[in-house]
Amino acid sequence: MSRHPLIACCLLLAGAAANADSGTRYYFGADLSYVNELEDCGAMYSLRGENRDPFELLHEQGANLARVRLWNDARWTRYSNLADVKKTIQRSQRAGMEVLLDFHYSDDWADGEKQLIPAAWAHIEDVDALAQKVYEFTFQTLQSLNAAGLMPELVQVGNETNGEILSTLEKAGNPINWERNAKLLNAGIRAVREAGAKASVNPRVMLHIAQPENVEPWFAAATAAGVTDFDLIGISYYRRWSSELPHELVAVIDRLRHRYDADVLVVEAAYPWTLEAKDSMSNLLGTSTLVEGYPATRDGQRRYLIDLTQQIIEHGGVGLVYWEPAWISTSCKTRWGTGSAWENAALFDFGGNLLPGADFFKHPYAYPVEVELRVDDAIFEGKDIVYLSGDFLGEIVKSISRESSDRSIVTRLMPGRRIRFQLFADENRTKPLLKDSHGNRTQVTATVGRERTVIELGSHLR
Repeated sequence: MSRHPLIACCLLLAGAAANADSGTRYYFGADLSYVNELEDCGAMYSLRGENRDPFELLHEQGANLARVRLWNDARWTRYSNLADVKKTIQRSQRAGMEVLLDFHYSDDWADGEKQLIPAAWAHIEDVDALAQKVYEFTFQTLQSLNAAGLMPELVQVGNETNGEILSTLEKAGNPINWERNAKLLNAGIRAVREAGAKASVNPRVMLHIAQPENVEPWFAAATAAGVTDFDLIGISYYRRWSSELPHELVAVIDRLRHRYDADVLVVEAAYPWTLEAKDSMSNLLGTSTLVEGYPATRDGQRRYLIDLTQQIIEHGGVGLVYWEPAWISTSCKTRWGTGSAWENAALFDFGGNLLPGADFFKHPYAYPVEVELRVDDAIFEGKDIVYLSGDFLGEIVKSISRESSDRSIVTRLMPGRRIRFQLFADENRTKPLLKDSHGNRTQVTATVGRERTVIELGSHLR
């Protein structure tokens, strides 16, 4: 009997799609929260000189998800309330897109720098009572949407919740009280679950953090505090506000999707197509957001979005949502000035014509395939748990239990990739279990097939 492990690749399973994992849902989305307001201000959107409905136009270009924000009671605007959200969801559904509903739990912008408690809840100091308000607002909103046939497929419990939610400007930047924060977040999550269980659509739950350098520490703290019931991890990525380059972003994605049982989606991103402006309002994205090799041109915007999305997919992410592609300049005034702070980073030019950057929605991306690393019973002789380390896992070490029904690790990797890995008897990785073809207990290798790949890890002897 051989003392060497058996490593075999099964390259075909019935129903597997060539060059893509057919079981993974990918999202190529657009946050269209501003569209109703902009059209009321006279904005028009066109393709090759023909005025078009922006929802229908972007869906035709390949967008399959519309994101829409909801404020609790924003007295300073008549948009992004429940009535406006219902209109946006109706338009999205008619166009053929799924919907991501983004609860800000605020009367104003909630973001990575601040999480302002709604005025109607500001007097509530008891955390249980405040959690009940979060539950009721979330549940009743979804109940109302479901009754109108507008239940979203995805729900964000909070927007860029880097800091403690339902807080104040004075407390922004303070350390998070995780006992309080977890109770509030879990109340929102429970409302989504319970509303979805009774609805025509059962939404997936997303938690959302701004900038990749903040995501891993936040989720480590959140899960330690008991916030564990989520389906997606959402990340905002703007180079202007991030210390990390795109290759660092996707490394974070790789680690997150192997550490947590959740998909990872870049739920906000954008890139300028020009550094010029149409109006007097200062633009938010300028030279500080540019990445080497991608100038602020029509072609630069297009290549950046396609290349970034491909990197996200290759590293196991499930897509990208463009933030406010339709926020073009109009004559309307806001608190910040007249026009738009984003017209140079929209997906429409100064005349409302669709830009080549919208090609990222329908680009023919290369997709990973499902890879299963399956541990043979013999490996577990005298052991209850073994530990898998590999170059495709980053710094993550995955434990595999004898008691597990499948005794395997499932991931997504690009076809043709040669991976290096090792099984260990201990978490400190000092006792390797697999030998290479020369009998050495170093890392062993395997190549990912063109379709679903199964790698059997086993040996007849210790």
